[in-house]
Amino acid sequence: MSAEAKPKLKPHLPPQPQQNHLLAALSPEARSRVFPHLELVPLELRALLYESRRPMRHVYFPTDSVISVQYMMEDGSSTAILVVGNEGLLGMNLLMSQQSAPSRSLVQSAGHACRIPIQRIKEEFDRHEELTALMLSYTQALITQISQTAVCNRRHSIDQQLCRWLLLSMDRLSDNHLTMTQEFIANMLGVRREGVTEAAGKLQKQGVISYGRGLIRVLDRAKLESLSCECYHAVKKETDQQLHYLPKPHVIPNTDSVPSMTL
Repeated sequence: MSAEAKPKLKPHLPPQPQQNHLLAALSPEARSRVFPHLELVPLELRALLYESRRPMRHVYFPTDSVISVQYMMEDGSSTAILVVGNEGLLGMNLLMSQQSAPSRSLVQSAGHACRIPIQRIKEEFDRHEELTALMLSYTQALITQISQTAVCNRRHSIDQQLCRWLLLSMDRLSDNHLTMTQEFIANMLGVRREGVTEAAGKLQKQGVISYGRGLIRVLDRAKLESLSCECYHAVKKETDQQLHYLPKPHVIPNTDSVPSMTL
């Protein structure tokens, strides 16, 4: 094929605000007030968005990224209490007149988010019932996730916790691709790295994932759900009930072409 005959590649389009389902649920009137103040920002893996007890100035609406919110202990250790993706926003406490939080927020899966100065979104939150109702429903879903995480960390095995975390992460992405280290996963779950390695090995033996050379592929989501504890299903049920604006989930076929997660 000659150079002139080569097909042109489509340009890679940047993420749009509507990729965040909460923003997409706003009425045209609310969008006209909010969208002009949104700033699309890239989020690199492990980027720190909020630091524990430090002032926060923006609210983030992830489009194709996932954020891990971690509670910090006095000795410097941490445990993930929830994950935030394109279903909602990061910084809900700012809308409740809090300027900081006892948690930090790290990028768990790289991508983008639309951020907006707190004062701009708070004006819309205070003046318009639509956004207030959406965010209050989202808050209820977050409370359920935090509560179930506390129960899961206390009552269930590392194997079940890993399954829950994988499923919650995939629910917030348009594909099954994540980039992660074992150490990062262990820190999020509040367990030893060896425990994560062992749990991943068990999933591989059961044909749920393929795992080798730091690479993991989700091969059987249905099996992954069956191996997870009741906590994932409780969070999923409450999220679906509260966030009526979420689209129906798109299940990626269980084939070898499914993207992978690096551990």
